[in-house]
Formats: sequence, C-alpha cells, structure tokens
Amino acid sequence: MSIGNSPEDERPFEDDREEARISIGRALQQARIAAGLTVDDVSSATRVRIAIVHAIEADDFAPCGGDVYARGHIRTLAKAVHLDPAPLLDQFAADHGGGRPAPTPAAPLFEAERIRPERRGPNWTAAMVAAIVAVVGFVGFTAFKGDDEGGKAQVAEGVAPSASKSSSPTPKNEKPESPKPDPSDSAIAAAPQDKVTVQVGAPDGRSWISAKDHNGRLLFDGVLEKGESKTFQDSEKINLVLGDAGAIQLYVNGKKIDDDWQPGAVERLTYTKGDPTVG
Repeated sequence: MSIGNSPEDERPFEDDREEARISIGRALQQARIAAGLTVDDVSSATRVRIAIVHAIEADDFAPCGGDVYARGHIRTLAKAVHLDPAPLLDQFAADHGGGRPAPTPAAPLFEAERIRPERRGPNWTAAMVAAIVAVVGFVGFTAFKGDDEGGKAQVAEGVAPSASKSSSPTPKNEKPESPKPDPSDSAIAAAPQDKVTVQVGAPDGRSWISAKDHNGRLLFDGVLEKGESKTFQDSEKINLVLGDAGAIQLYVNGKKIDDDWQPGAVERLTYTKGDPTVG
C-alpha cells in the first residue's frame, strides 16, 4: 500500500500568505527608510503634519478626517518616498470598503456609437423654431414697411413725423445706476490696511482647516462645512493649513487667490499684509 499526502497537506498556506502581506503604513515606512528620509523630511516635502505621518505609518487613518483625505495623504506620501500609490490605494479600498468606481471601458462606448441607427425621425423642435423665426421676421418686415410708408405720407402732406419715445434725450440730471457691490466683497475690501485679512470659504465641498496668528496662537482648527466661511485677521501674518485645498476658495486682503489646487491636496500657506503673494 502506497503512502501519499492527504488533501489537508496539499492545501496552500493561506495563513502564511496573510502574514506575508505588508500593511499600507509598513510599506510607506519601509520605503521612507530605504530612501534615507526621516518623518520630518517627508512632512516638510509633503506639508502633511508629522502626527499624521506617524499615524499613517502605524496604519491609523482616523486623524486624516475621512477616507477621502486618507487616500489623498497616502498618494502624497507614496510619491514622496518614490512608491507607486496605486496598489496602496487599492489595498486601502479593500480594507476599508468602497473605493473609486472603475473607469468605463472605451470600446463599448465607441461600439454603441457605431451600431446607433442612422435613420432618425423628423426634428419637430427645429421645425417649430424655424417656423417661429419666419413668423417673427414676417411681422417685423410688415411693421417696418408700414412705418416707412406712413413716414413718406406724412412728408408728402407737409407734416414732420413725430419722434419716437425711444429717441427722446435722457435728462441731464439722471445718471445710470451703478451696480451694487457684493456685501462679502465690500467687507473684505474694507479690511484695515495695517493688518492681514484672510477669508477661507468652502462653496462646493467641505475641508478641514487650521489657522494660526504670527505668535503661533491657534485661531481655528476644525472642519469647514459646505457653504461656510471663516475670516481671520492679524497684525503681521496668518498661517493656514488646508486639508482639502481643492474645495477651498481663498481671499487675501480683498483679492481672490486663484491657485489650481487639486482635490485632496494638503496645502500649508502663510500670508502677510503685502500679499496676495504667498509668503
């Protein structure tokens, strides 16, 4: 009788494979060490707070403030330590549920265009628009012709045609109304010239922000909900940290800052009385 391996002996060592799988934080930490970088180096290069870098390397994503910010931090840290962020983002999606929707393949879209039937029914909307335009043109032409003939008849009878109301001169004492300024713009423009004034708004989304004065005193640290705004003033400078710069609208000393910040990007900014140039 031959002796062979039992089915249990031929099963793959699933537990060993699970143990061999490197976590996201461990992978980022090993890549950082291999690149010869410290946590301070990575924080300075990416503008991600040191505490958040330590937390992510320990696989603690709670300080990020949500999955959207966590994915943005993972992508930023991976690029800083020369690591491909795509596998880490896929692993994050698998571990935390959900993830980015898969892109729609291009081939079915083009195929749908090719098999679309060429024969179409009559475009009744275009026909109705054309008919309306023709009617309006005919009425206008008739009215113009009637006015022209009436004017000729008045000239033949020695009566000067009366001027239309639209041609009457505007009285000199009447001035056109100037457009009313936006109250928010007026409030920013009226900011004291001897101070720096920064208004942070989130018109299209929500973002965590932090603001400090020139002494390092914390003015605000929290989430700015969609539609909310905060205004900060200081005699010298304002230090900002934007958790999702792509959702932020920024005004400094009455002028809008038009920077092309990407969604999920973390930005550290400093503004002084002489800005809108970033300090």
